[in-house]
Amino acid sequence: MHPDAFERLIVDLLLAMGFGGSRKDAGERLGRTGDGGIDGIIRQDALGLDAVFIQAKRYAEDSPVSAPAIQGFAGALPGRGATKGVFVTTSRFTPAARETAEGYRSHRIVLIDGPELARLLIEHEIGVRVVQTLRIHRVDLEAYEDEEA
Repeated sequence: MHPDAFERLIVDLLLAMGFGGSRKDAGERLGRTGDGGIDGIIRQDALGLDAVFIQAKRYAEDSPVSAPAIQGFAGALPGRGATKGVFVTTSRFTPAARETAEGYRSHRIVLIDGPELARLLIEHEIGVRVVQTLRIHRVDLEAYEDEEA
């Protein structure tokens, strides 16, 4: 998947999860050179009173996101007046990366790794397709039973 398409997928997921704004609002910074470590911005509420900044990285499963990547993302937030960020990867986060994200007091960074991303995509039906639905029926005659014979 092209990096721009992956970033759009993440924005669509966050919109489906109930964040406010629109794809146009969220996509203003996607795919731009010199984005300062920010891949997208999405409004936390429909009025745009609070923004969540997004970093989306497609990494191989054997290439986890390390603490310096989190530090770089966190460093980009205050310059934009941000207090919240979501860092999404197709891979996983090292323990040091998780500790780094949890250690910030002036802003909050939520980490979404590959398995959590897959779960959220399926739950919100974004970027997935139903290939088979299985319906199992059982006979239920309770409604037809006599109350007393």
